[in-house]
Amino acid sequence: MSAEWLPLEGRRILVTRPRRQSRQMCERLSRLGAQPVAVPTITIAGPRPGGSLDASLRVIDRYDWVVITSANGARAVLARARALEVNLAGGTRPRWAAIGPATAAVLQEAGVRVALMPPRFLTGAVAEALDDISGLRILLPRTDAAGPALGEALIARGATVEEVTAYRTVLAPEGSRIEVRRLIGSRAVDTVLFTSASTVHGLVRLLGEERDGLRAMVIGCIGPVTAAAVVAEGFEATVVASEHTTDGLIAALVAHGGGRPAGTKGDSDVRDHAPH
Repeated sequence: MSAEWLPLEGRRILVTRPRRQSRQMCERLSRLGAQPVAVPTITIAGPRPGGSLDASLRVIDRYDWVVITSANGARAVLARARALEVNLAGGTRPRWAAIGPATAAVLQEAGVRVALMPPRFLTGAVAEALDDISGLRILLPRTDAAGPALGEALIARGATVEEVTAYRTVLAPEGSRIEVRRLIGSRAVDTVLFTSASTVHGLVRLLGEERDGLRAMVIGCIGPVTAAAVVAEGFEATVVASEHTTDGLIAALVAHGGGRPAGTKGDSDVRDHAPH
């Protein structure tokens, strides 16, 4: 029997995404021979009831477009719509745009028809993909940590944009701080994967004075915005996915190399060291 080649065999990988999103990614990494460790560097909190998202959902048919930039945003909007008993699945207004297949899938599973998904899974790409939006009213529900670039790009094309907080990005609790410092300080991992700018900033804040340990790591980023966050924190993005999905990030890491022949060794266990 010939030995199976597992392209990520021997890699010890820290996955920094929020808990509910990490398991599937870790399972894929494990099937490729890696030893993934999931420690969230951020947590996702819903918007405060009665806020601007609620007000917008109550008059949702007044908007021409709703642009959803992440799966977290989609879940947050759907959750508040359910709480308010607002039906987002019916009617012809508004039209919905989703960035990336994961975001589109969350909406479609709830019956919301996605009219537009830009060919590139980047926040800025949606502004280019929308047709003439001059004079149109666009709702932009996003994280409270989102930058102004997308809103400014839409406004520059003549749209009226209302940005509302759909969810909040909160630093992970003390258990994550202890675990990431141990893993990186002891070189128990050799690779760190980031799927958003928020996870980058979260990890750096958790590491604090021990952040320099990141310089010894292979740093993989899901796209250029995340890579820019890595650079802004003073580090180098080793791998940047050309397809801005978790599968694309894993493929980029495989292409980067570093695995070794698996022999007859079995898959590694998925470990989750995040505090409960």
